[in-house]
Amino acid sequence: MIVIPGSGGSFAVPSTTGVFIPQKTYYYTAMSPIDHILACQRRHRLASHIFFWLIVYLLGISSSKYYDGKQFSIGFSLISDGLYMSTEVIAAYFLAYLIIPAFFYRKKYIAASAAFLLGSYLICLLARFIVVRIAEPLAGVKPKPFEDNHELLTDIPKLIYVYFFQIFAVALVFLIIRLLTEHISHQQRTLTLEKEKIATELRLLKSQLNPHFLFNTLNNIYALSILNSPVTSTCIGKLSEMLDYILYHCDSTLVPLSGEINLLNNYLGLERLRYDQRLQLRFTSHIEKETPIPPLLLLSLAENAFKHGASQDPGQPSIDIDLRVTPDSLRYAVSNTIVDQPNPNTTGNIGLPNIRQQLDLLYPNRHTLLTNNENNRFTALLTLNLKSTP
Repeated sequence: MIVIPGSGGSFAVPSTTGVFIPQKTYYYTAMSPIDHILACQRRHRLASHIFFWLIVYLLGISSSKYYDGKQFSIGFSLISDGLYMSTEVIAAYFLAYLIIPAFFYRKKYIAASAAFLLGSYLICLLARFIVVRIAEPLAGVKPKPFEDNHELLTDIPKLIYVYFFQIFAVALVFLIIRLLTEHISHQQRTLTLEKEKIATELRLLKSQLNPHFLFNTLNNIYALSILNSPVTSTCIGKLSEMLDYILYHCDSTLVPLSGEINLLNNYLGLERLRYDQRLQLRFTSHIEKETPIPPLLLLSLAENAFKHGASQDPGQPSIDIDLRVTPDSLRYAVSNTIVDQPNPNTTGNIGLPNIRQQLDLLYPNRHTLLTNNENNRFTALLTLNLKSTP
């Protein structure tokens, strides 16, 4: 069972906007019946093969109660059908584990075709010998004068029409089941690898972002300490709370929105202390439903506004942040005044490219991140489609 942050059991805490929202939630995804069957088959591979051939054996016995219009005992059916089924077993494994891999996987078309023709002939010949030399004598059927060894070896049409299609029909069913299970298992492995790849990429992106955030914040506190500001200790306390959240609560791919809002409020508090009355900062939010989002998503866009906006404005910088969350969507807008035109190709600009990469991984085709620069104001607008869980 996989546990993913989402909707489900929860406890509520008050949000910064006065609305009670869940602090931690989970939903559970159980394995499907097909997943259970495949998992059981992988754990008990030999038993699953034995079960398949037992079914074939029982079907063969039930269909061979009558032979050439005569009724025979169950003992005869058990022996004759068991011997005949041995050729079907040989044909199935010969086809599934030798011919198909050689023909399709190793591309040995000529050798595989020749081996199939020769193997099919020998298997059908073995089946006919079992019927003529063992099964029929056991049933009291007198041998036919024309069925000598030469005729058994050379009557190709009979080997094809009487034995080949029946034997290889069972082998084909076995092959189809095996190919289907392999295909499903391959899909599951591919999906697992894709998830692991996404998780690895997200960890790398976070490893870029966290030092980036920490570097900027420590620079801010360092500047305050040089000025012997009385708010330095308060800033250190807020930074401690933020680091505790980042180190111990951002391990998941998605985290509760409430935690991200609290992190954002701590960060904005640090910046307010840094800029004092010079900064015009407004943060509004309207949360209709708690939802899991990527960690540090809200902080990254806000930090980008301070780095490329307020920190470069010697006058009175202005930053407006608006967050709207409905059951179906998230809308997050960050707008800041700018002095110079921002260059998106600047070497130190980690924030926006980092955010775009995370969104591409977690919300493919279900997000937009638009930027606009006009009238000396830069705006980043993020929208997420929350109708289905990423």
